Amino acid sequence: MREFCLLAATVVVGLSLSGCAAESGPQPLVVYCAHDSLYADEVLKKFTEQTGIEVTPRYDTEATKSLGLVQQLIREKDQPRCDVFWNNQVLGTLQLKQEGVLEPYQGPGYERIPDAFKDPDGEWTGFAARLRVYIVNTEAMTATDEALQQALAADDLSQAAIAKPLFGTTLSHYSVLWDVWGPDKLKTWHADLRERGIREATGNATVKNLVAEGVCQWGLTDTDDFYVAADEGKPVEMLPVRVDEKATICIPNSVAIIKGTQQKARAQQLVDFLLSEETELAMAASKSRQIPLGPVDESKLSAEVKQLKEWAAPGYPLAGLAEARAQCLAWLKAEYAP
Repeated sequence: MREFCLLAATVVVGLSLSGCAAESGPQPLVVYCAHDSLYADEVLKKFTEQTGIEVTPRYDTEATKSLGLVQQLIREKDQPRCDVFWNNQVLGTLQLKQEGVLEPYQGPGYERIPDAFKDPDGEWTGFAARLRVYIVNTEAMTATDEALQQALAADDLSQAAIAKPLFGTTLSHYSVLWDVWGPDKLKTWHADLRERGIREATGNATVKNLVAEGVCQWGLTDTDDFYVAADEGKPVEMLPVRVDEKATICIPNSVAIIKGTQQKARAQQLVDFLLSEETELAMAASKSRQIPLGPVDESKLSAEVKQLKEWAAPGYPLAGLAEARAQCLAWLKAEYAP
């Protein structure tokens, strides 16, 4: 009888454990995401609807956009907690490649994106871009290149705003200028802006707010932030930032699989979904008006996005700026050290 009871108990425990394992099933994909949750949530929910794969996103803050998640991924390199990184730009993703954090993947999504916007080794791929732009309050000044050049040359820049360049696309902007101008010219330009009293905001959204509310006449921000103000009926217009006579600053989102993920096949499904025509069209149709990088049905694009595509075409190449970003960021950290 004692042996029978022990055997029965063993069978019950074994069935119980196997039942728990069956019920637990695959874990949700963990996605670190620097894109605005307002827009990214819709895309990730659509992926789950189509595939049944649950996603747990972790978002960054406005003040440390993308940089905070990049640093987190580097800290977690030996024990990764993330499966897929959706960055809202490229340069931080380049650092992750240098640090050996990323897993190569070249699927059908990778194939549809032009070479200029993806890593040749397949460790990251760009999609759905934004542009750096000047945002102008049209009740304070005219939105023309001539008016902006006059404003940029003014002795007093207290009516202008820029985000602190330690984070986000303003850091990318500075990294491009570091590469185009060289460190000395950029440092002189930066010091001159500050000496003339330019307002330094916590992020691009704050810059947009300052200009949209008439606190400032103009500022530097991104197209997605500009459209928030435009859709609210604010008196704003935009012009593209150019780093030479033609080149604009076109900043794609980027997606990468984290090395060490235990869900590689499902991570690959999400990457291909993000890099699909369907997703690029959905992001183009969203309020942020993201610019498709791969081939899409042009008839489904708004006039606004078609204009942005024209501006983005001569975009400055970003794929080789990893070292420029690292050097520029090191200088900026010293510049803003307390």
